Amino acid sequence: MIYWNSVGDFLAMGGYGFYVWGSFGVTALVMTIEPILVARQRKNTIARLKRQLRADARAENRSPAA
Repeated sequence: MIYWNSVGDFLAMGGYGFYVWGSFGVTALVMTIEPILVARQRKNTIARLKRQLRADARAENRSPAA
């Protein structure tokens, strides 16, 4: 088990604190932002598909019967 003498030692992580806490921060940021981006992209994709279906239906109604 690892023991630290102070909170400062814990945060410093033996001189690697910047990398350790930076990687935790980047991971937390990505895990927060990615679901938001996925939900936004899903919403945009559904809206685009609905527009495409409406356009296809209009084009089908306008074309002369073959």
